Amino acid sequence: MIFPIIRPRRLRTTETLRSMVRENHLHIEDLIYPLFVAHGQGVRKAVEAMPGVYNLSIDNLLPEIEELIKLGIPGIILFGIPEQKDEKGSEAYAEEGIIQKAIRAVKKEYPDFLVITDVCLCEYTDHGHCGVIHEGQVLNDPTLELLACTALSHARAGADMVAPSDMMDGRVAAIRSRLDEEGFSHIPIMAYSAKYASAFYGPFREAAGSAPQFGDRKAYQMDPANASEALRETRLDIDEGADIVMVKPALAYMDIIRIVKDMFKYPVAAYNVSGEYAMVKAAAKKGWVDEKRIVLETLTGLKRAGADIIITYHAKDVARWLKEG
Repeated sequence: MIFPIIRPRRLRTTETLRSMVRENHLHIEDLIYPLFVAHGQGVRKAVEAMPGVYNLSIDNLLPEIEELIKLGIPGIILFGIPEQKDEKGSEAYAEEGIIQKAIRAVKKEYPDFLVITDVCLCEYTDHGHCGVIHEGQVLNDPTLELLACTALSHARAGADMVAPSDMMDGRVAAIRSRLDEEGFSHIPIMAYSAKYASAFYGPFREAAGSAPQFGDRKAYQMDPANASEALRETRLDIDEGADIVMVKPALAYMDIIRIVKDMFKYPVAAYNVSGEYAMVKAAAKKGWVDEKRIVLETLTGLKRAGADIIITYHAKDVARWLKEG
């Protein structure tokens, strides 16, 4: 049968009908909010390229967590701003490192709130790369030990989940092995499995002070032109023990989210990254786009593509909008 018997518009005539046949739904429970935590007291330093995002000291982090709980946002992913940086990023795995202190503070006040930690070295190294450097090269295997130590220190501090973002080969296996050996077999790993060498990370690097001091990260992050490689990387992470796999960035890589979800049937996280956030904020400030509509459309698109979890700097605004209906 064809028109005029079939009329798809019949089910679009009212919001009630549209909501009844809606295929994909964005929920507050889907959201994870990234937070940057720094040493000191009373720190609330605005990130210029990311309106509404701040570097927070722990005393200002805790009220932020309370706000997130009231909004219904289930968890955070923490990024640390160290006091000092060195060649091997030693604060990343120090017992009194900023992330370790922040985890303990959050879990003391809000023990049931989900705390995920980014496991990487780039914020903590004086060269800005994600691993050990020798003669200008990032060394894979020596870096694995430092990443495993970092993940273990986070678990000991009380983290609920660790998320390695370095893109070193074998890091999920190294972390899984160390956690299991030390009695943390219950701690899940959310692996940045398909992490691309993207131009969308610029504002994050301002926030975290993590820009490479020489070269770039193309030798270990993925080529944006590749899709099959994402499947190989994801398969390796799953085989090594990843519990959740991630695609980063999100907006330009919805096709990757879809094929990863379809192929592996694993929980998939999509990281709606800093550059994606900053572009919307800048355009909305100029009045060029409707911020609420474009953000909800984008994140619903990520759900449609197959994302189960969305890490986004928009999370608080989205939670408020969803509560408003």
